[in-house]
Amino acid sequence: MSELVAVIDYGMGNLHSVGSALEHVGAERVVVSADPAVIREADRVVFPGVGAMRDCMAEIRRLGFDALMTELIEDRPVLAICVGMQALLERSEENGGVDCLGLMAGDVRFFGDDLTDSAGRRLKVPHMGWSQVRQQMDHPLWAGIEQDARFYFVHSYCVAAKDRDAVAATCDYGREFDAVLAHDRLFAVQFHPEKSHATGLQLLTNFVNWIPSC
Repeated sequence: MSELVAVIDYGMGNLHSVGSALEHVGAERVVVSADPAVIREADRVVFPGVGAMRDCMAEIRRLGFDALMTELIEDRPVLAICVGMQALLERSEENGGVDCLGLMAGDVRFFGDDLTDSAGRRLKVPHMGWSQVRQQMDHPLWAGIEQDARFYFVHSYCVAAKDRDAVAATCDYGREFDAVLAHDRLFAVQFHPEKSHATGLQLLTNFVNWIPSC
């Protein structure tokens, strides 16, 4: 039977655009599902997310996806996107402070109200648009993607990982933040690959073809 990629549906994310992008890059079967039984049958999993962290975590816990995510990252490739990435951390400053899944060590912090670029110009929050991503480790998902390639971001909060060995890429927007984390079968990105044109599609292609060595 052909490989199945499951996109986890907890009501928070551009689910069908992610699914369409995966089909475009050659995923054999893609399903968008909130059914843990269906997701468990998948060979690889995408964990997306947009919106407020408090609402995201409430739905993740209500649907039992907190326990499911712990299970999934142990035995298959998982790609987390945007708030899906942030939810993996220990705690977010958003909504007055929200406990997250704690699957990766670190916090999610507000960018701040006084961000400026290197020329002293004021930067708007949310960070919205194309920014360069600086790769910090070799990884199969970087295949065919140049150093400092641009990806599309939309976020007001950013990740600060405690385990610096897990930082696969950084980005600068008035401050340096961790744009990609990677550990074993898990690859987590702050940007939206499904909105990042050819570069994002290359990353999704790499994910669909990724066979982790661990």
